[in-house]
Amino acid sequence: MTDRPLALSRLRRHGSTVVTAGGDLTLGAYPELRDYLLKSAAEDPDGLIADISGLAIHDPALVSVFTLVAMRIGEWPAIPFAVVSARAEHRNLLRRRAVDRFAAVHSDAGAAEAGLDRPVRLRARREFARSPHAAARARQFVTETCAEWTVPHVRDDACVVVSELVENAIEHTTSAPRVRLDVRRAMFTVAVADDSSVPARLHEGLDLAERGLGLKAVAQLTRAWGCSSTWPGGKIVWAVLAAPARPR
Repeated sequence: MTDRPLALSRLRRHGSTVVTAGGDLTLGAYPELRDYLLKSAAEDPDGLIADISGLAIHDPALVSVFTLVAMRIGEWPAIPFAVVSARAEHRNLLRRRAVDRFAAVHSDAGAAEAGLDRPVRLRARREFARSPHAAARARQFVTETCAEWTVPHVRDDACVVVSELVENAIEHTTSAPRVRLDVRRAMFTVAVADDSSVPARLHEGLDLAERGLGLKAVAQLTRAWGCSSTWPGGKIVWAVLAAPARPR
């Protein structure tokens, strides 16, 4: 029997994005479902819900895709994730494979949305025109935001991070960098989006004494960093710093 291709769609609701998945979950379809969920999370909803009621799962091991997604978006953008299915065999399988240790499991999207754990969150966004002054303006934006949120402990490192990410966006893409600052679960996140699909890569051999510290400095200053694809083909480079002071 021929495998049915995945049928994926997403709906932005007031409190979350719901991704509906149908078709056959096969080894070949695994990365497609994974990437679709991660891209949906990068859109910055307050929560992500995967409705798999219409999904046929022939290999139980493939539900690990939901564990992987939960772990990745738990780090960034640190939003709650739930998996729902109207089919009891799906929910039982998710629990047998311990998916419910990483993502809540519910029978419908309404119950999942009501049960999402939404921690206190602060957000700020700004787009900067392409110019030699973009990085300096981004640093000023970070400085002002850290003062407003009363998280001065992260200001200096966050300024270095945003400067490097904005300079990379200016140098390696043709789009205006879009900066997103976020505090959630005692973590301060700096994220810079652009319209290029080329992923950011860390060059291990870069000497920190050279001009432009690049992603090596970002990696050394932060708890975690990464690059996530977005709709309709750009990316977000993000970095997470601990925020020891309680934000206002």
